[in-house]
Amino acid sequence: MALSSEERGRYARHLSLPEIGEPGQERLRAGRVLVVGAGGLGSSAALHVAAAGVGTVGIMDADRVELSNLQRQLLHSTADVGRPKVESAVAALLALNPHVRAVGYAERLTADNASRILGDYEFIVDATDNFDSKFLIADGCHAAGKPYSHAGIQAFLGQTFTVLPGRTACYRCIFDAPPDEPCGQPPQGPLGVVPGVIGTIQAAEAIKYLLGIGGLLTDRLLVYDALRSAFRSVLLKRNPGCRLCGEGAR
Repeated sequence: MALSSEERGRYARHLSLPEIGEPGQERLRAGRVLVVGAGGLGSSAALHVAAAGVGTVGIMDADRVELSNLQRQLLHSTADVGRPKVESAVAALLALNPHVRAVGYAERLTADNASRILGDYEFIVDATDNFDSKFLIADGCHAAGKPYSHAGIQAFLGQTFTVLPGRTACYRCIFDAPPDEPCGQPPQGPLGVVPGVIGTIQAAEAIKYLLGIGGLLTDRLLVYDALRSAFRSVLLKRNPGCRLCGEGAR
């Protein structure tokens, strides 16, 4: 189906890019991206994915909005405190772009529901804030063959890289297994803009993947230091002994 006149106006700046144009915008409209986590990373990623015109945006989170979230979680407002994050997130995405289909999952990703939910999407954004969820996403995306963008933040630092299962270094190639002890409490920060910067990069990866343009952030960890206003890249390699994607993995 061709773009409507309203869509052509909304996406005019995309249509002016030779790499996108109307065929690319139609591809975005047919695209399906799942954002796991409606916090700081997920707010930035989901808003940009929806604004870009990705047709179906899934947002998954079991938490409710807290006042301390609002310094960085831009999907939510003061009036949303106490409201399920999925509800305020879906409302924000539809208010931004009524042309998208926003699907909310008011639950945590688990080993039981991962296959069912991940299978409905083309690209997964890991916007979670705990190790257990990150390893679950890595394992679930590998099993389903779904590309995903990993990200993590703390204090003034953020990091991200993209995984194409079976083709590039995966999360377990780099981190192997969750740490025995949880992160120290209370958490350090983050500076509110850090998840905004990293989540925006995750959205760019999802959009490029759907369009099949440019180079993805694979086999490379991008680290952002807000205090130093600096980015650096760390080259990554697949681990032949990786328990998930290595030569001996089942």
